[in-house]
Amino acid sequence: MLKKDLHEANRLSWNAATRAHNSHKGDQARFLREGGSTLFPEELELLGELRGRSLLHLQCNSGQDTLSLAARGATVTGVDISDEAIDFARSLSADSGIPGTFERSDVYDWLASTPPARFDLVFCSYGVIGWLSDLNPWAQGISRVLEPGGRFVYVDFHPVLWMFDEKLRLTYPYSGGHHFAEAVGVGDYVAKSGEGLVHWGYEEGVRDFKNPHPSHGFQWGLGDVINPLMRHGLLLERLEEYGYANGCQILEGMREAPGHRFLLPEGVPEFPLMFGLSVRKPG
Repeated sequence: MLKKDLHEANRLSWNAATRAHNSHKGDQARFLREGGSTLFPEELELLGELRGRSLLHLQCNSGQDTLSLAARGATVTGVDISDEAIDFARSLSADSGIPGTFERSDVYDWLASTPPARFDLVFCSYGVIGWLSDLNPWAQGISRVLEPGGRFVYVDFHPVLWMFDEKLRLTYPYSGGHHFAEAVGVGDYVAKSGEGLVHWGYEEGVRDFKNPHPSHGFQWGLGDVINPLMRHGLLLERLEEYGYANGCQILEGMREAPGHRFLLPEGVPEFPLMFGLSVRKPG
């Protein structure tokens, strides 16, 4: 069941966090103008050819990935619940000279109100599923806005990872949509990850950020994600699991590897840290 009141609380938490996050990222417009990209190989490989494709980016945050996709030839629309993120994304598009359409909305409302069969690709990535309170209408909306033959591509941190707290203590259930409230709100993961996430030149920016707004998350397993997509007529093409996390140091003691990846701490048995999937709408 949708919990729109919790989504609204998250909007406030993300507004505060987004200002802190962007304070560390320097001149992002210049970085994009000069051909820089915030994308990782995993999502590009799953997305495939982008030139001439219409692409919807759900939970697009401040638009850096969205505009990196546009620079590769896609016609992009980004949607996010955060006012701060969408305002920044619009400015970033104007300042970088890379075209993109950005709309502020809860993704559920946006998917339900958008004309059907509109996009060749729907995309989302990295830390998005845990903010969604019901995956059935989410999957239904994705299926609805995809053109026949279109694909949904999704890359995120693996649900196994979210069973642990930052000190690698088993803390949360694996799946089932379990709700948990965080009094500290959305944190400054950009400051924590440093140049692993901001590889074009990390800046110190906001120090010791403390979010005044609490946040609410939901635990979803792989089956929780994939089965609603199947129920709404989408066909699974690929499911990948990766033993590293792109750009983000989520656990204490993670080791940075080439390609701005983070590995589990030394001595910890390997388990998947990310997954990627591609599903297709028949047609």
